[in-house]
Amino acid sequence: MRRRTLGKGLSELISGEALPQSHAIIDVPLDSITPNPQQPRQHMDEAAMEELTLSIETHGVLQPLIVRSAAEGYELVAGERRWRAARRAGLASVPCVVHTLSDSDSLQIALIENLQRQDLDPVEAARGYRRLMSDFGLTQDQVSKYIGKSRSAIANTLRLLDLPAHILNSVQEGAISEGHARALLPLSQHPDRQQALFQRALADSLTVRDVERLARELLEEPQPAPEQAPEPAAPEPMRPDPNLLDVQERLQGALATKVTVRPNPKGGGRIELTYSDEYELERLVELLSLLA
Repeated sequence: MRRRTLGKGLSELISGEALPQSHAIIDVPLDSITPNPQQPRQHMDEAAMEELTLSIETHGVLQPLIVRSAAEGYELVAGERRWRAARRAGLASVPCVVHTLSDSDSLQIALIENLQRQDLDPVEAARGYRRLMSDFGLTQDQVSKYIGKSRSAIANTLRLLDLPAHILNSVQEGAISEGHARALLPLSQHPDRQQALFQRALADSLTVRDVERLARELLEEPQPAPEQAPEPAAPEPMRPDPNLLDVQERLQGALATKVTVRPNPKGGGRIELTYSDEYELERLVELLSLLA
């Protein structure tokens, strides 16, 4: 499947550089705007929203929202925080720029507009970067360019997604910081140790440096040897057949040497004669010849 790529001019559209030349700013009633169903942002800080609401009450909406035509009214493309804050502030309408955009372009704009914000939590940022790369085929260098952050910052944020979901949730809830989460990453190959250190960081309010130091110490500890399965018990020796013992004793008496009768479980067997030197061997050969 061919990957979608960032549409021409979208980065300029998001930043506002293309607005004066291409589209006029118009006032659109708030009730005519519906939120973007593909809004990538899931968490909005309540304190930050309250600050934005107070700012809009005082100064109005200074940056226009980006919308596109919908079946009824308009669909929000970028600016959901401003739209929500304007509703809280009791505004009847907001300045907007109307663009004709495909679903793909609308999603890309929403993603990048959110990722450019300073208050986005690191987990949502990581998921947004990954979505730009997986859905639209962008490289880390391209994401770096569009978001305005260094490639190393993008790569480090993406690494957070190697952590378990419950640790990522703790970052989003503010129980631990992004720094704590990064310090836990080296233990990704040791989930039990990682979980133990995570729980200790929560319980003891450890600093990031504490977690980094303890993670290094845990990595240096030897791994417990895997439990070995007990060796199978040796089979009990088979009891000799009394009939064969009788035959063995009779042969030893007749031949005057040690005789061993070895039966085969599948039938038959063999008789072994023991001699101490060549003279005894010769004697046994002569004796057996007489019996033949």
